Amino acid sequence: MSDHTIGRRTFIKGAGLATLAVGGAGLVPGEFAEAQEQVPNSAGTERPKLKAPAHACDCHQHIYDAARFPPQQGGMENNATVSDYRLLQKRIGTTRNIVTTPRPYLTDNRVTLGAIAEFGANARGIAVVNPSVTDDELKALDRGGIRGLRFSLSGNPSTAAAVTVDMVEPLSKRIVDLGLPWHVKISATGDVIAAHEEIWNRLPSRILFDHMGRIPSPAGLNHPAFGIIRRLIDKGQTWVLLSVGFDNSKEGTAAYPYLIQLGQGYVKAAPERVIWGSNWPHPSEVNKPDDAVLFDLLSQWAPQKGTRERILVENPEELYGFAKS
Repeated sequence: MSDHTIGRRTFIKGAGLATLAVGGAGLVPGEFAEAQEQVPNSAGTERPKLKAPAHACDCHQHIYDAARFPPQQGGMENNATVSDYRLLQKRIGTTRNIVTTPRPYLTDNRVTLGAIAEFGANARGIAVVNPSVTDDELKALDRGGIRGLRFSLSGNPSTAAAVTVDMVEPLSKRIVDLGLPWHVKISATGDVIAAHEEIWNRLPSRILFDHMGRIPSPAGLNHPAFGIIRRLIDKGQTWVLLSVGFDNSKEGTAAYPYLIQLGQGYVKAAPERVIWGSNWPHPSEVNKPDDAVLFDLLSQWAPQKGTRERILVENPEELYGFAKS
């Protein structure tokens, strides 16, 4: 068993115990913590200790549906359809969700558009395109519920890259010129973010940094990318996704507490620019984490109930155009 696997399991167990110790409004009474149906691609069966507010949004999840939408390359997840994800919603209590086109589909966004249509008015989506996309195609994506473009710039080198960093700026300009209320979603390591600071500063559209900027430990808040993201937030058009991707670090048990510190750093600095996502079905994880425990980390990132409601409800309403609660 690898140090990474030991670290993940130890972290999840420790985070769960820490969450149990968090008091205050918003924690679910004992009678709500009964065992639930097993959710595909998720460990555990109990509900979170933290009760999701009405209209809570999961701002980062994927749908894989090879039967209806064949992928463009390998790397598919099994049991990750709309009906499978609805089991997760039932378990953790969210009702809104943002579907992001996963890597195996490259720039084929039909799986995401199909999922949005199936979920209905409570769903929006993030597409993957390259500069060959036409204006009419971008407008059609908007009508289908798409509200952003994702750029995976630090993925698995064994799979084909759908986009590159040089595509970000021209596509950001195009969505602004078309009047689309979208953002560009940057999925990159902290080192990649730091290396391209000039590009992020030039983007005319809103920006969302995926997975807390994928900043590595032990640098955490001291990494140059954190300062870059913080300065961009201060300019008024940048957001951060709180989402635990265990590929943030490869250093075992001692590395994981920095994820709590990193999330707290963003929340304390700009609670109005933070959203949350499950990352279901956890495509980078062989041993799937417990989504209830991951949801409960919000009690440590944002101890105040009002701040959590802002992160889960109000901020997604602004970024994705949901009806105001």
